[in-house]
Amino acid sequence: MLNFGIKDIIDIVLVAFILYYIYKLMKESRSLNVFIGILVFVLLWLFVSQILEMKLLGQILDKLVSVGVIALIVLFQEEIKKFLYNLGGHHRVRGLIRFFETNKNNTDGHKKTIVPIVLACMSMARNKVGALIVIERGAPLDDIVDTGDRIDARINQRLIENIFFKNSPLHDGAMVISKKRIKAAGCILPVSHNQNIPKSLGLRHRAAMGISQSSDAIAVIVSEETGNISVAIKGQFQLRLSAEELESVLTQEMV
Repeated sequence: MLNFGIKDIIDIVLVAFILYYIYKLMKESRSLNVFIGILVFVLLWLFVSQILEMKLLGQILDKLVSVGVIALIVLFQEEIKKFLYNLGGHHRVRGLIRFFETNKNNTDGHKKTIVPIVLACMSMARNKVGALIVIERGAPLDDIVDTGDRIDARINQRLIENIFFKNSPLHDGAMVISKKRIKAAGCILPVSHNQNIPKSLGLRHRAAMGISQSSDAIAVIVSEETGNISVAIKGQFQLRLSAEELESVLTQEMV
């Protein structure tokens, strides 16, 4: 205890923070029981090998742990991917990247992307046309693009509205926007199984939540039932947005 110092306190706090973050991640992905089981196994391994000093059982558990690390990477690859996406998409990291970019050119380019999207969403909201638009950021969405029909067109308000028109064959899926172009439409997104999503929100909102949880993409939803506009970012909804609020959110997240 005499050697216990500030470095040890920081060490304990960091470990507690990591465990809490992993706990939240596992709870969201419905893998909490697996996480608890792993903790119990690790505690048993430490108790047998360090406290009881059982050599034979300790060696067996050591081998299981060494093999188990590879198994955990395979088992929790989606959670690991999400953690790395969140780390790379953190506002401080993104701010550091933007520091080395030319702000004026970057801002002007994003404005040309944002304005047609906002205008199209407002028009579709007035007519209660359902839409789901996914805007790629740092994490590539090539696997999502491959599930739909490739378009690779300039972002245009009328084109967005025509794609989501009720009689259009592509209106049921999601549109993916990447590098200031409409890459594909009719895409299939991973659906979130988060139990905290309000029952009043439909499948489009669950799909938007799913892509926002598995990547750093921005998902814009127009409700077919209510005409409300919502945004899903990093596993969080911003509901019932006005045109000004939607433009502000997109500008803040993209510029």
